[in-house]
Amino acid sequence: MNKSDFYYDLPEELIAQTPVYPRDSSRMLVYNRQNDSIEHKHFYDVIDYLKEGDVLVINNTKVIPARLFCHREGKEEVIEVLLLKRIDYNHYECITKPAKKLKLGTKIVFSEKLSAVVKEIGEQGIRILEFLFDGVWENILNEIGTMPLPPYIKEKLQDQSRYQTIYCKESGSSAAPTAGLHFTDELLDKIKAKGVIVAEVLLHVGLGTFRPVKEDDILKHNMHSEYCRIDEQNAEIINSAVKEGRRVICVGTTSVRTLESLADENGFVKADTMDTNIFIYPGYKFKVVGGLITNFHLPESTLIMLVSAFMGRENALNMYNIAVSEKYRFFSFGDATFII
Repeated sequence: MNKSDFYYDLPEELIAQTPVYPRDSSRMLVYNRQNDSIEHKHFYDVIDYLKEGDVLVINNTKVIPARLFCHREGKEEVIEVLLLKRIDYNHYECITKPAKKLKLGTKIVFSEKLSAVVKEIGEQGIRILEFLFDGVWENILNEIGTMPLPPYIKEKLQDQSRYQTIYCKESGSSAAPTAGLHFTDELLDKIKAKGVIVAEVLLHVGLGTFRPVKEDDILKHNMHSEYCRIDEQNAEIINSAVKEGRRVICVGTTSVRTLESLADENGFVKADTMDTNIFIYPGYKFKVVGGLITNFHLPESTLIMLVSAFMGRENALNMYNIAVSEKYRFFSFGDATFII
């Protein structure tokens, strides 16, 4: 399979620049895999497609203000640092721009409270930084960091909470699990009242989710690892559904990747933590996931490849072309799809 097999033509004006209000008023394209039918709805209609006993799996990660700006000690030029993955107390894997300025051992200064030293050099701008600070890391980060919006969003985000899900809990992501941005507290309460069981998993979104595919042959693409976890309580909720033949519906590709990374061949997940680099593309046999709520993803991305694996490549591209013709809003602040 080639990267070009997952290309579709997207007019730039369909890339959503701002979130809609309220969250659940976004549009939703519903695709039924049993009969290849498509319906055009709004996200608040999602409750009509869920039934008692379904398990809805959400990723409760929280986005950190991961974009930082600094300069080399004694220099004035601005260097951008994007925090990707925390290795330990004061070491982070980061993307840096321009990376060529940051040699091994280089000291960089963010503020009077925060500096760092380059400890390791990786490919494509990756650096391992040792951060030096006096105080509480989270407080310092909140003072000087900014929300890491994707580069295709040019508008300034007026309300920073709109790049967080309403159920976010544990800080650590460098990007939002955007399928979850459509939920409101009221909608989630209605879903639970209908008898749908909500299970929470964790995947800290990093480079593995949004790194572009550069190789023409997609099998040569190396996924970057991301931290994920399922605890005992939520593993039991999911496994009970699998055992009883009830639907497991994932909110977002990160939830899919977490479940499929920690599942055995019978579809039972284990309570565990791991760094996953799972790459899902057509031909993959899903072990747990029976439904997917997600956004519209970039052409030739690993995310559209995952969607293509779930519903078939031709079906996925046809759905995307229909969404373009119907002028759905695309990407992080865009509209949703529900593949059932």
